[in-house]
Amino acid sequence: MAENVKPRVRVPRTASAGEVITLKALISHKMESGQRKDGDGNTIPRSIINRFTCDFNGENIIDATFGGAVSTNPFMEFEAKVPESGTFLFTWYDDDGSVYEESKEIAVS
Repeated sequence: MAENVKPRVRVPRTASAGEVITLKALISHKMESGQRKDGDGNTIPRSIINRFTCDFNGENIIDATFGGAVSTNPFMEFEAKVPESGTFLFTWYDDDGSVYEESKEIAVS
């Protein structure tokens, strides 16, 4: 598991039924390409966020796959229509098998 990994998300607290809202997601992750060497000349294993998903009440909204050129601390911003109150689940997948999750609720009036 990568050290000091911290997911952050921004979801409005409320919205109107059917409103399109902007969601923001960032994960603090240094991303290791697998091409650098440590002080002893050993290759540092690759460790990148290779996939990001966001679900709303169990329904997938976005599913993105990342390659070796993904930046440090990847940031995602996207829109979603909210038909009802519920929970957004943001999930990041690391090459080393680690999974990082953050969830936020939204109330729809």
